[in-house]
Formats: sequence, structure tokens, C-alpha cells
Amino acid sequence: MEYVFSLNMKVRDYECDLQGIVNNANYQHYTEHTRHEFLRSEGVSFAELHDRGIDAVVARLQMSFKTPLRSGDEFVSRLAVRKEGIKIVFVQDIFRLPDEKVVLRSTVETVCLVNGRLQDSEELNNIFSKYWQ
Repeated sequence: MEYVFSLNMKVRDYECDLQGIVNNANYQHYTEHTRHEFLRSEGVSFAELHDRGIDAVVARLQMSFKTPLRSGDEFVSRLAVRKEGIKIVFVQDIFRLPDEKVVLRSTVETVCLVNGRLQDSEELNNIFSKYWQ
């Protein structure tokens, strides 16, 4: 797997449940934040895309939880991207730091709505095509 983007983060207390581990819903927040920061690193704002009528939306999300994170843990969220038909597929994995233990393996399939209609986004294709695997 060749990751094209990485983002370091730290678990905050309020993200944990009664068991003292990160609540599973927060991993989706981590992966979404990583995708948005990846866009930003390419000079694109998710909000500005929306304002221009381009909405990338999650069509399918698959997550496999491997090792729980706890409050204060530092981790890195890594991302790879590929194209499948009209879908842009992000492979997103999270690793605990500093030991690089696998925390999460995930695949996020996105599609684009352009002015409310499902279709390929030429703009997003142009941004991501250099990363297609």
C-alpha cells in the first residue's frame, strides 16, 4: 500500500467511552478529517467545493477495528486513493504512535453530486488522478 497523505492526531478525553477507549463512531470522524485535510493540502476547500455545487459524499464505509486507542494516545491517519468507475475510493488506515500498531483498517467509497446530480467530477478527478493506484 502506498499512502499519499498522513495526518498526526491525538485522542481527546471526550472521544472515549466508559471502557476508556475511543468510541467507534469517532474513528469515522478521524477518517473524514483526514480526507478534508488531504483536500486542503491540494489547495481545495471542501466547503468551497460545496458552494460551487460539487459534493463528495460517502456511499459506503467499511471499518475493521484492530487495536483500541485510549485518551492521550497519539496516532497517524494514512490515506491512499484510487478510482473505480465514478467512485473515488479512499483506503484509510490508522496507526498508534510511536509503535505503529495497526488501530483501524478502512475503505471509504465516495461519489460526487454535481449540482445535485450523481456524476463524475472532472475537478476532483484532475486533483486526485496523480494519486490513482
